[in-house]
Amino acid sequence: MAKPLDATTREAGGRNEAGDAGLVARIIGGDRGAFEQLMRQYNTGLFRAARSILRDDADAEDVLQEAYLAAYCHLADFRGDAKLSTWLTRIVINQALGRLRSRRRDNVVELGDDREPGLSAPMEQAMHDGEGESPEGGAMRAQLRRLLERKIDELPLAFRTTFILREVEEMTIEEVAECMAIPTATVRTRVFRARAILRASLAEEMDGATNDVFSFAGARCDRVVAGVLGRLRVLDAEGAGRVP
Repeated sequence: MAKPLDATTREAGGRNEAGDAGLVARIIGGDRGAFEQLMRQYNTGLFRAARSILRDDADAEDVLQEAYLAAYCHLADFRGDAKLSTWLTRIVINQALGRLRSRRRDNVVELGDDREPGLSAPMEQAMHDGEGESPEGGAMRAQLRRLLERKIDELPLAFRTTFILREVEEMTIEEVAECMAIPTATVRTRVFRARAILRASLAEEMDGATNDVFSFAGARCDRVVAGVLGRLRVLDAEGAGRVP
């Protein structure tokens, strides 16, 4: 159950909505700088929404540009009935689905369809890079992020986009439902099932890697064997020198 909003949260939400309205008014008035501000403000979340559908960075960037152009041409239609972020996300989702249909890939499943197709074959970021960490720590974090991104890509389309909007972008259940034009109960179900699929998939990946933990093959094995054989030769030589 969602927690009730406290006064500070409600006030912040009101400020954001008022700021969005002012931003839209400036853009409609011809302020290109305001439109740049809008794009920079929403780029990350909208890219993730497009990427969750298309599973391709370049395609997601193209769709994002097309969506911004469409939004710019129709900003006068924005009435403030929904959040600006929700309105923009719906435009991006529609653009991404249109591109997906045109290329007939991903066995297209409508976002409103609750069927669960089989997993396909083989994000700001889903796991934030730490600041001031060691190169080894950064490399490990990047590797974990790539693994998580790959596993998210393997989710069915409808689950994938719901998971990104809810878990990565941290939209409310109601906002996700509005963006995807589905009931809130469906959002909850898809997020629950997406988490379950990810947990099982990551656990399987870990099980497969367990056999390789502290591996002793390759150069390390050769090095130890060579070292021991070398010491034995020394001992043999010393023993031979003591024989009368």
